[in-house]
Amino acid sequence: MDFHDMAPTGAPTGGPDTEDDQDAAAIRPRDLPDKFWDAAAGAIRADELVKSYNELERRFTGGGDRVPDSADGYRIEAPNEYLAPDPGFNARLHEAGFTQRQAQFIYDLGAEVLTPMVLELTAKIDSQRQVGNLEREYGGADRWRETSRQIAAWAKANLPAQVYENMARSEEGVRALHRMMSGQAEPTLAGGGAPVGGGDGEQTLRQLMRDPAYWRDGDPKVVARVREGFRRLYPD
Repeated sequence: MDFHDMAPTGAPTGGPDTEDDQDAAAIRPRDLPDKFWDAAAGAIRADELVKSYNELERRFTGGGDRVPDSADGYRIEAPNEYLAPDPGFNARLHEAGFTQRQAQFIYDLGAEVLTPMVLELTAKIDSQRQVGNLEREYGGADRWRETSRQIAAWAKANLPAQVYENMARSEEGVRALHRMMSGQAEPTLAGGGAPVGGGDGEQTLRQLMRDPAYWRDGDPKVVARVREGFRRLYPD
C-alpha cells in the first residue's frame, strides 16, 4: 500500500493547497527571483526583466558603448552651456562610426579645449569693439592712445590698482576715469543735494570702490553700481 493513501482527506501532503497554486508553481520558472514574478497574475514581470537587463548591459559595456542605430540614438550630456548637442555634428559622428562613449568624449574634449579659446576670442572681439568706440569718441586712434596713457598714469597715481583695473575693463568705466582725471569731481546736483536722476553720490561711490567686494572680488553687482553711479554723476 502506498504511504500517501493513508493521509486523511484535506490533510497537507507537502504540495500546493489549490489547483491555482499548482498551476502557478508549474508556470513560474525555477529559481526566478521574486521581483520578476507577479503572483497575482501568475506571470513573469517582463518590464522588470528588461529594466534589469538594460542596467546590466550599461554596467558591463560602459554605458552601452556601441554605435547607435542612427545619429538620433546618441545620448549626449552637454558639458557646458556653450556645447549643446548638435544634430548635424552627431550625424557626422555617426557616419564615422563613433560609439556612444566616443561621441561623448568628443563633446567633453571640445568643452575642455575649445570653450576657453572661444571665450578668449569673444573677449578680445568685445574689447576691440569698445576700444573702437572710445577711439571715435576721443578723436581718433592717435588721440585716444595719448588719452588712454594719461588716464592710466593718473589712475595708477591716485587709485588702488584693483579699482583702476576693474574700471578699465569697460568703456563706461574708462569714461568715468577720464572725467575724474579731468577734475570733474563735483557731481551735478539737484535740489536737496542729491545727484541728478537719483542714485549714489560721489562719496558713496568712492566708499564702494574701497570695498574689497569691488576692488578685490570684482562683485558684478557692486561694479555695476559704481559704473552706473559715475554715469549718472557725469553724464555725456
